[in-house]
Amino acid sequence: MFEILNAGQIASLVSIIAVAFVMVGGTVAPTIMEGKIAVKAIEGISRQPDAAGTIRMSMIIGMALTETTNIYSLLIALILIFANPLLGRFFVGG
Repeated sequence: MFEILNAGQIASLVSIIAVAFVMVGGTVAPTIMEGKIAVKAIEGISRQPDAAGTIRMSMIIGMALTETTNIYSLLIALILIFANPLLGRFFVGG
């Protein structure tokens, strides 16, 4: 009924599960933080309309830095899917 998995299949399965955790953790937290950045910027602009340009520029820089977490998590996920260094250890030599 159930087939016993070899080491390569287990490594693939663990990699896929790791990709799922990386993508969830790497996208949910930065998205929440970007929302908080936007809310604080809007509150700051509403309190000081004269400083709107400075606040807007700071908001854009903050969001760009926060967005790098999403990009890095995508990069790690793509490496784990397509260029996983662990899989070569199990599939070499059959």
